[in-house]
Amino acid sequence: MALNEPWSIRSRAHVCNTTERKFEDGEAFYTALFPDPESSGYARKDFSIEAWNKREQSAEQPFSFWKTKYLAPIKEEEVQVTEETPEDLLRRLIEEDEEHTENVRYILAVMLERKKQLVEADNQPTATGIIRIYEQRKTGDVFIVKDPNIPLDEVEKVQKDVALLLENGGRIPEPEDPEMSKKGQESEHTEESEAHIESTIK
Repeated sequence: MALNEPWSIRSRAHVCNTTERKFEDGEAFYTALFPDPESSGYARKDFSIEAWNKREQSAEQPFSFWKTKYLAPIKEEEVQVTEETPEDLLRRLIEEDEEHTENVRYILAVMLERKKQLVEADNQPTATGIIRIYEQRKTGDVFIVKDPNIPLDEVEKVQKDVALLLENGGRIPEPEDPEMSKKGQESEHTEESEAHIESTIK
């Protein structure tokens, strides 16, 4: 069951929330997620080390926080446009927030963590399950993903769903012709994708 919070991706700020001083490349700072009554979700705020240490004890307490490092944004001309990657797919599924994609989102997040593209910054238990908070190592974007606690006997099916999505531009393809399905033929590329996903999340 999907949670009520909007699962939009929280991008890193380029200035301190308190002092408005610009972060320098490589500078350590704190990221915090606070409950946001307006959206029924979470608001991200980034603080310099000095500003964070000067926060009053009576100040609003965050849902989650962690120390991270600021990396200057990549210049637009240096970004290469490619086909939808596993990270692109995860971003889109989080933004679409369809209940039936919760398992796929979690498997993708674990897969990207194993590939060292995401790092789990924190996790918090809630009334409806564990919320895992991942940070993109280069951009600092925060991905909030619910751990659906997938039963072991369903993991293989979810892996196949992920492979199918990646093979078909992030969309479930139309059912094949019945005559073709009887042959039970699968493309070698799809089989390799499933094997890669399975080995990645182990």
